[in-house]
Amino acid sequence: MNNLFEEMEVDDNRFKPLAEKMRPTDLDEFFGQEDIVGENSPIRKMLENDSISSMIFYGPPGVGKTTLAKIIAKKTNSAFLELSAVTAGVKEIKEFIETAKFNKSNGKKTIVFVDEIHRFNKAQQDAFLPFVENGNIILIGATTENPSFEVNSALLSRSKVYVLKSLTKEEIIQILKRALNKNSDYAKVEVEEECFWLIANLSNGDARSALNTLESVINIAPVKKGKIKITKEMLNKALQSKTFLYDKNGEEHYNLISALHKSMRNSDPDAALYYLARMLESGENPLYIARRLIRFASEDIGLANTNALVQATAAYQAAHYIGMPECNVNLAQAVVYLSVSPKSNALYMAYEKVRKDAIDTAFEKVPLHLRNAVTKLDGEMGYGKGYKYAHDYQDKVTNMECLPESLKGKKYYVPTNSGSEKNIREILGKIERLKTNK
Repeated sequence: MNNLFEEMEVDDNRFKPLAEKMRPTDLDEFFGQEDIVGENSPIRKMLENDSISSMIFYGPPGVGKTTLAKIIAKKTNSAFLELSAVTAGVKEIKEFIETAKFNKSNGKKTIVFVDEIHRFNKAQQDAFLPFVENGNIILIGATTENPSFEVNSALLSRSKVYVLKSLTKEEIIQILKRALNKNSDYAKVEVEEECFWLIANLSNGDARSALNTLESVINIAPVKKGKIKITKEMLNKALQSKTFLYDKNGEEHYNLISALHKSMRNSDPDAALYYLARMLESGENPLYIARRLIRFASEDIGLANTNALVQATAAYQAAHYIGMPECNVNLAQAVVYLSVSPKSNALYMAYEKVRKDAIDTAFEKVPLHLRNAVTKLDGEMGYGKGYKYAHDYQDKVTNMECLPESLKGKKYYVPTNSGSEKNIREILGKIERLKTNK
């Protein structure tokens, strides 16, 4: 019977995705993240000293968070229990804790790995606290979201956060070549060098995505004389996509985002939608585009339409929540809204001017009347002397100068007559008249 089970396990392994087959089992096979797993790195030292503590891996998909947790468990001879925050409930958590208690009573450490830990609610995250504190479990959480916002502070304070970066193209190519060299099924597969670059480019730093792409292309490639040869032309044709021609870090990446920005600035929603689609359909990260829309909302619209920033920020949140392809229409909504909004670069110009003065006058002291007299000595030195409290005055305006002496009278923000900024221009004019008459 045991032999039968062993044979079944071997057969099952044949049906595993390539990314799973190629999962490293040792740090020496692990690509990337040299800062945390390289020589003299924190995690390598902990493994050498067998002093692993709870930790959280924060980084994008496919960079090795799960793999690293499994390597740690193997190297420390710990039991490895894996939970997915997407599917696990309270029952599963309790069962894992009981297993960990049993392991501890038998002198064995237990690593509980929680994938997408940010998806656990506060109560679920708090459930781990006492067992992390008493040493029943070593918790390793993985998250693609900033743990400072998504993980409870109590749990965060008991865990070390390690930031994992997207893999470089060179690292992705090394992983792809390793997969071909170590997998006997691919002994007769030849891949043109440029194809490795194209797949690495499409993967956007995600090793799992790159391996899945390689595997899918090999599976549908024609066999000629017992061999499979993957060419650039066949690669693009097989995937029926032109996304490989779009370099997310190259010139076309910047050309397209520039074209989107300038089309919106020129109030051309059709052109803006076109460049948006060019990027999204080529595999661009929707959050990158959303971040650029947020910048545009303040740089090119600003106070001419204060709802522009609200729309752009909402589009980012929508893209974050539902991802591609569903978020394409959310981004399209924001792009059209920003395109047809009244435009003003007054805020952008104001900050550029004030930025230069702020650097040039970095050693300028804050005027005494604007400082708070916290101590008796502060008061004796003149802190707060001459300060005018606006609420004590009619119209809530005083003629008190707030800029340093060397910048007295400077004007940075000059509103336009576009959209709501026309009203702001009138308000500032009224304020100036009130100050002059005081």
